[in-house]
Amino acid sequence: MANNKVWFITGSSRGFGRIWAEAALQRGDKVAATARKTDSLNDLVAQYGEAVLPIALDVTDRTACFAAIKQAHEHFGRLDVVINNAGYGHFGTIEEISEKEARDQMETNVFGALWVTQAAIPIMREQKSGHILQVSSIGGVTTFPNIGMYHASKWALEGFSEALSQEVEQFGIHVTLIEPAGYETDWAGSSATRSQPIKEYDELKARPRPTTAAKRGNPQATATAILTVVDSEQPPLRLFLGTLPLPLIRERYQQRMATWEKWNDVAVAAQGN
Repeated sequence: MANNKVWFITGSSRGFGRIWAEAALQRGDKVAATARKTDSLNDLVAQYGEAVLPIALDVTDRTACFAAIKQAHEHFGRLDVVINNAGYGHFGTIEEISEKEARDQMETNVFGALWVTQAAIPIMREQKSGHILQVSSIGGVTTFPNIGMYHASKWALEGFSEALSQEVEQFGIHVTLIEPAGYETDWAGSSATRSQPIKEYDELKARPRPTTAAKRGNPQATATAILTVVDSEQPPLRLFLGTLPLPLIRERYQQRMATWEKWNDVAVAAQGN
């Protein structure tokens, strides 16, 4: 059925997580909405009542992730859609990134999604159904300068999620990587962190990127896409959001193929027999 699904969404206080939680609730679904502070969810509870279960969660805490999934499952009785949306962007060239900044980025964007995913799988496996949506990025399939650690986190998310999709397909569990381009959210604002700059990179940072030059999308418009995907009997492994990703990624993958083809003689010679 399209309706009456139970959702678990991390990072529900604002941005995509908030928009998608509201879209699910508006059509009559139930949502376990997580945020670091549940005060940010009070208005959702006031409007939708028992259809919302607010849960305080820091996704970097593995034990807390398992407890939150367990709480949602026990409260609503099932678990149909899990969206790993909690995450943030970090700005800084590779040389500028501190050890703490690198580890923090991976703890939230990769391990946070991993812990929630691990907690949800046994429930969905027993149900023989479920859908895990991982919020990646156009930055999960290509790269731009000055956000290398963010890219590293999203490429890691893409890697384990693609493997996961092959592992859990036998149990009736679907996996979808959501890959947005630039949207009018706070991703690059107060949600982001930044490294101490090194002046030698100032000129590089001043150059426009395709994502900054392109018109930013309206995040509210993504709700229909997410509802369409979770209601699909055969959802995609990957879904771009926005007009920029497909033409940009097509061009960049053509460049990759051209490079591999050009150097294929060297590759074949490395076979050694």
